[in-house]
Amino acid sequence: MRAKITYCVTAAVLVVYFVLVGSRGVLLIRHGTALTVTFGVAVLILPAIGVWFLWQNTRFVTRANRLAAELEAEGGLPVDELVRTPGGRIDRDSADAVFAARRAETEDSPDDWRCWFRLAVAYHDARDTPRARKAMQRAIALHEGRPPVRA
Repeated sequence: MRAKITYCVTAAVLVVYFVLVGSRGVLLIRHGTALTVTFGVAVLILPAIGVWFLWQNTRFVTRANRLAAELEAEGGLPVDELVRTPGGRIDRDSADAVFAARRAETEDSPDDWRCWFRLAVAYHDARDTPRARKAMQRAIALHEGRPPVRA
């Protein structure tokens, strides 16, 4: 729950920032000189990119949470079998062992979104965030019946 609250607060702060930056861009454009119009357009491009990026991430998180809820209802969420250090960090060797099992499971059933979801969790536990994201995107695509992205 704390992660959701943090995400919402961060998203709200970003939206406020986008509005402030966008209003400055509009003011520059209204000034009317060639230089200020050029700067105004450039300033408006940054919030547009930011809004697109925030939208894409929000869609990704929403879809991933939907898959997690569905998998939980089926009783298929991965069991936390990781060894942790006294400080609470995941032991690297333990994460690698679980990852190997998840990878083998996914290789056996490459068209099952559940396997890709569990593989994404294993990638995340092994601190490989880019591959975790790709695996989750593939799970989402398989679940929605779309052609999967390469992972």
